[in-house]
Amino acid sequence: MTHAHRHHPHPDETEVADTLDLDARVFGSHLDDLTGWLRRHAPAQPRRIADVGAGTGAGSLALARRFTTAEIVAVDRSPVMLDRLRAAARRQGLGGRLRAVQADLDAAWPPIGAVDVVWAASSMHHLAAPDRVLRDIHAAMNPGGLLAVVEMHTLPRFLPDDIGVGRPGLETRCHEAAARAGWNAHPDWGRHMERAGFEPIARRAFTVEGDPATPDARRYAHTFLGRLRSALDGHLASDDLDALDHLLNGDHPGTALNRRDLIVRGGRTVWAARRP
Repeated sequence: MTHAHRHHPHPDETEVADTLDLDARVFGSHLDDLTGWLRRHAPAQPRRIADVGAGTGAGSLALARRFTTAEIVAVDRSPVMLDRLRAAARRQGLGGRLRAVQADLDAAWPPIGAVDVVWAASSMHHLAAPDRVLRDIHAAMNPGGLLAVVEMHTLPRFLPDDIGVGRPGLETRCHEAAARAGWNAHPDWGRHMERAGFEPIARRAFTVEGDPATPDARRYAHTFLGRLRSALDGHLASDDLDALDHLLNGDHPGTALNRRDLIVRGGRTVWAARRP
């Protein structure tokens, strides 16, 4: 899942790719449930599935494992992401069924052929004109095809309410500040899909929770909290910023990298719609 088409400028796409890979390892367990649910709504034998905003390929590879006879077309604007995706596909023995296509959907829909399923995970809300892209998807899709749009319904959570420093509720206040700044803002995609000519058929939430946190989860927590600390400087009280610094700096037991009381919590919402 990626900010693949209209992501905010970032000085190092390799760092973004590393974060996406961490996200997949920490929250990827929901993909088996989600693609299994999707399989029940998809055409019986889809021949071509497009992953729109494929990033480093967690969704593409999950789709390839679930739909074992389909060609998977992974679309992303970033060559760094697509190189990472191709390598992961080769390692998993899926390279022969996965085609990576570099394209900017804000410019045009790529000439990938007719599709039976389109998957767009955490990518649609980064597009400049998502309604136009939904119409493009509708035009490219075979009748009876399925569109699935996936978004985070909450930012990832890791911390206990009381981390032992500062006031309880630090993570909640960080998320509230991030929401005010527009993080993870997205519409109810069902209405947009319907306007593009699709028939909405289902909406479902999937949650992930894991305890205790793995080393990957602690690294992901450290990375995500670091992003919050950088972005919310000036938007949080000084004691909350100090508490974030405590979580991020040094090698003491209270840092995110060393804590043993982290709990991974997150979730995704999927909207599914059919092309008549």
